[in-house]
Amino acid sequence: MSKYFKYFEYAYLFFAALFLFEAVRIWSTEPNKAYVFLFFVAVAIGMYFFKRRFRKKYEQRNQN
Repeated sequence: MSKYFKYFEYAYLFFAALFLFEAVRIWSTEPNKAYVFLFFVAVAIGMYFFKRRFRKKYEQRNQN
């Protein structure tokens, strides 16, 4: 099960990269929309670290 959690962690980074690309792409035409995408980048990166920490705790608990 932990193997699947690891893949989902990287999915958050993938979406963060997508949102960052979109924010840069529309920065000059629609800066307000770009800020929304930058917010999504921050949320996705935060979710990556949160899920990673949760998975490591879960693995430690199952080893003991």
